Amino acid sequence: MTDDFKTLADALKANPAPDPDAKAAALRLAMENFDRIQGSALGPRPTQDRPTRAGFLRGVLNMFKPLNSHPYLAATTSVLALCVGLLIVVPQLQKPGPLVAVPDSKPTNIVTEAPAEKLAKPEPNQAVIASRSDQAAATTPPATSAQPEADKLEKLATDAPNAQAPVSNFSAAQLAPLPAPAPQMRADALAAQMAPASPPRAMVATGMVMESAVPADGMIADTVTDQRLTQVPNTEAFANAALNPVHVTAEDPVSTFAAEVDTASYAVIRSSLNAGQLPAPEAVRIEEMLNYFPYAYPAPEAGAAPFQPTVSVMPTPWNPGTRLVHIALQGRMPAIADRPPLNLVFLIDTSGSMEDANKLPLLKQSLALMLPKLRPQDRVAIVTYAGSAGEVLAPTKAADRQAILRALDNLQAGGATAGAAGIALAYQVAAQMKSEGSVTRVLLATDGDFNVGIDDPDQLKTFIAKEKATGVYLSVLGFGRGNLDDSTMQALAQNGNGTASYIDTLAEAQKVLVDQLTGALFPIADDVKIQVEWNPAQIAEYRLIGYETRALKREDFNNDHVDAGEIGAGLQVTALYEVTAPGSPALLNDALRYGKAPDVTGSPELGFLRLRYKDPGQSTSKLLETPITATGEANDDARFAVAIAGFGQLLQHSTYLGNWSWDQAIAMATGARGTDDYGYRIEAVNLMRLAQSLSQ
Repeated sequence: MTDDFKTLADALKANPAPDPDAKAAALRLAMENFDRIQGSALGPRPTQDRPTRAGFLRGVLNMFKPLNSHPYLAATTSVLALCVGLLIVVPQLQKPGPLVAVPDSKPTNIVTEAPAEKLAKPEPNQAVIASRSDQAAATTPPATSAQPEADKLEKLATDAPNAQAPVSNFSAAQLAPLPAPAPQMRADALAAQMAPASPPRAMVATGMVMESAVPADGMIADTVTDQRLTQVPNTEAFANAALNPVHVTAEDPVSTFAAEVDTASYAVIRSSLNAGQLPAPEAVRIEEMLNYFPYAYPAPEAGAAPFQPTVSVMPTPWNPGTRLVHIALQGRMPAIADRPPLNLVFLIDTSGSMEDANKLPLLKQSLALMLPKLRPQDRVAIVTYAGSAGEVLAPTKAADRQAILRALDNLQAGGATAGAAGIALAYQVAAQMKSEGSVTRVLLATDGDFNVGIDDPDQLKTFIAKEKATGVYLSVLGFGRGNLDDSTMQALAQNGNGTASYIDTLAEAQKVLVDQLTGALFPIADDVKIQVEWNPAQIAEYRLIGYETRALKREDFNNDHVDAGEIGAGLQVTALYEVTAPGSPALLNDALRYGKAPDVTGSPELGFLRLRYKDPGQSTSKLLETPITATGEANDDARFAVAIAGFGQLLQHSTYLGNWSWDQAIAMATGARGTDDYGYRIEAVNLMRLAQSLSQ
């Protein structure tokens, strides 16, 4: 064997050096054959006429048979290596990456492959989440052979059911193939060439953004990635105001506010705690926490006012020098047979921000739960908005439940959020549905992200204030987190004579839309106002706990043109005042040097309660009055409400609680659970425990 290798080595040494002309001729012949087989500059040959890879290899080998002589051996070796390299490189350059559907601007899971009809057209005002300052200037690829495919995508988007705007993410130019990079192009230069003119919309997974380098044609190269991990910005905005201060009765004896039956804040707090986070203090509205729970308050007598006030007084658990005055209103619950006919317009946000599982999918499930509770003669219409507004379902009798369910099931998220246009159309549809003696209500279901049209709460307030004069009520259901615009939702509900709720689970949908359906949809009193005049002989200082966003001026109480709260059938309103007697060591304000001393020999009344309300559809209010005395005894309902007020103040980091702690709030709520048929109170106790753990 050694001799054979020696003979071969000697033969190779004897070969003459390759002739330059022969080497050039061989290379030219190889390239001509390659061009003939692979295609000329005029374009690639049809696929069915192209040789297979094996056939191509045999052709190349046959081409080199004349070169198998000593003068051409070196040239043959060089050209063969070049062709083998081309066989490997060319298929890789022609192989496209997977088509990626980049989701809309709101959090969702990463999508690695999607059919054309699922692609969403980018919004012109889309916020850029991650920048690419380290990339070179972008180069726009030519738009040629992909134009027919782009036309197909646009047609699919336009023909899609319920399409209100084109839903393709990519234009024809963006769908053009990538130009083949030069052989010596560096990876960073290739990444720069693939970058679009503006950074792509982020792909989001569970609150974090995983962004890939998506070229302008919507394709991802096999060998180039540029991944970043960026925190999604939280754009939530909550309606709140500075906490109510302590008032000196001798200087300001009258407290006035609008009644409130909204419950959205409590559900938002629960959502935050269950996600392992303490809620932002501005998200805590104590009145909505108090009114979340059902209470067994005394009901009004037949033929009397639509609600019954009850007052009780008890020691303050966090301050032995003060007392708590508990004011409760119980609304009348009419028999279902006496309920007026209902005209209901579902105004549904189907914008791209609603695609998450806890938004549009949960919304559809929630509304489906409500349908069996409607009576056959009730009517339902569906209006959607996303870029533009449209009527998806004309007014339909609730008896035709399958038609309503089909319309709900066909809804899909995509596009911008033309909330103002949707509200305007919903009011038009509601006006057509109105009839004598019926109740007509628009039920807006949204994450509150209004980014097209009127998006300022003050402008929306003016718009809704004009529309409510028609007698159509507007209530709001909030869904999802991260971009929840609570302030806009509150402005809509409060000025539309409606209520605001937040749906974070199907169980909450059951509570709001099934268990409390009558109260949520059928009003018994409009523009309900509460005013308390405190007796300075008995009360030196007072503080209203909550209702900061519902405060009214003293003169607003008698002004029937000033809007206030709505009370639905069977619902309750709860309010708490912390009051301090003259001479108590708990007084926070010094007596005025030149002020008039209160007459301590006056009436034993602590104060005087006045209520104003309008019958639904009426413009003139009615007045109820009752004195506040210290004779009312607090029961479990009142004590549990106090524990919930303490819960809210702990979340707000209130300075009025002293050393009162989570342990004491939990003990008080546990001891006042009472009957708790639905388990809402034990859930609150568990949320307190969770908040205590998160606070440490």
